[in-house]
Amino acid sequence: MSLTVSPQFKPVLDPGFVPAILWNRAYAAKVAKDSGARTLDLALTRQDGTAFRWSGKILSAGGENDALTRKFVERLTKFLLWQKGGSRFLIAGAPDVAAALTEIYSADGLRKFDREFIGTKIFGEPITIETVASAADLPAENGGVMTLGRNLGGCRIGFDLGGSDRKCAALIDGEVVFSEEVVWDPYFQSDPQYHIEGINDSLKRAAAHLPRVDAIGGSSAGVYVNNEVRAASLFRGVSEEDFEKHIRGVFFTLKERWGNIPFEVVNDGEVTALAGSMGLNANRVLGVALGTSQAAGYVNENGHILPWLNELAFAPVDYRDDAPADEWSGDIGCGAQYFSQQAVARLAPAAGFDFGKMPFPEQLVKVQEAMKEGDPRAAQIYETIGVCFGYAIAHYAEFYDIANLLILGRVTSGEGGQIIIDEAETVLANEFPDLRIKLVVPDEKTKRHGQAVAAASLPPA
Repeated sequence: MSLTVSPQFKPVLDPGFVPAILWNRAYAAKVAKDSGARTLDLALTRQDGTAFRWSGKILSAGGENDALTRKFVERLTKFLLWQKGGSRFLIAGAPDVAAALTEIYSADGLRKFDREFIGTKIFGEPITIETVASAADLPAENGGVMTLGRNLGGCRIGFDLGGSDRKCAALIDGEVVFSEEVVWDPYFQSDPQYHIEGINDSLKRAAAHLPRVDAIGGSSAGVYVNNEVRAASLFRGVSEEDFEKHIRGVFFTLKERWGNIPFEVVNDGEVTALAGSMGLNANRVLGVALGTSQAAGYVNENGHILPWLNELAFAPVDYRDDAPADEWSGDIGCGAQYFSQQAVARLAPAAGFDFGKMPFPEQLVKVQEAMKEGDPRAAQIYETIGVCFGYAIAHYAEFYDIANLLILGRVTSGEGGQIIIDEAETVLANEFPDLRIKLVVPDEKTKRHGQAVAAASLPPA
């Protein structure tokens, strides 16, 4: 059985799109009419005691309800895993749901990729499911905050590691006195010293413009927990043995080289959100970058970044049964296929472009050029992305407290970026008038130096 979902706005090139937010609301409406509806309580935990809680109503067990609840809970847990991160689900109030999740996250189950990547690789153990007697037996919420950022006093270095360049800046009391980008090619370098010495070279270049170095802060794509590299595409060329020996603790190695001064590194999405928060002088900021993939970061109501993953590229936004699949994880309907250069390449044939096997970055450039020339086919690609993005923002608002949504990334460059924003705002205004979320783009100062300043501000004084 399926639920009826009727969005007011259909993406012109992707009319089968089923917004997650509307499917979930249809499910909730069915629950509201179910006299036997149950309360599901769950906790997502880590070995270090971190715990995240979720509670809500689900349909009574049996018959056609089971398939709907299975889909609802599977998509929910998938989102929570990539938003917050953990390895153990504790379930209260629905033993049938626990049994379904046990099968889904088994070694050969539907979410076997997540079981091993999120569980084993990032948090040190495969994802497991456990049933508890009642909600009272679940651990209390213990998400913590990372009291990092907004520390600008003294002489600091900020860096950002990308797939094509290393950005680095020197600051004195918050003012940038030097910045540069150095081209590098980290993805397929097997020698860990290439990475270590490359990063250190950028630090030395920045330090040459400072009378001393009081602190170093950095950002990079990937998953970092307490300065430890857990997973990062930058180091994909390094063998597993060398990763464990040299890369996992690379920032501890560099900290020692710099006299053990305060040294903090976090995911680039978190630093982007922090930079946006600092530039806007506002909190409750979700930053979303539409680039090679989809990156995200979040700053809460107190101006803090959180020890969450915020990997929204792998969080589901489209609930149709034949949604496009991610080639890496194998899952369907997840953000990267809708809000990145992958999305542009996926939609290009439907718009009438024939790029053959042209690499995705080059396809994006071609679409941007067509947009400049007023090609309506290019406009349809951006319109499609914008409509999907509007519904996704409303879905994100179910999991984040958002006042400002910072939108950036190379897909949003030029006139196409404004179309994305306009379409998303139209969806939000008409379908979700109660949401008060302001879509903003970074100003020029933030674009030039915001990431470096925010990164440099991470370590405490």
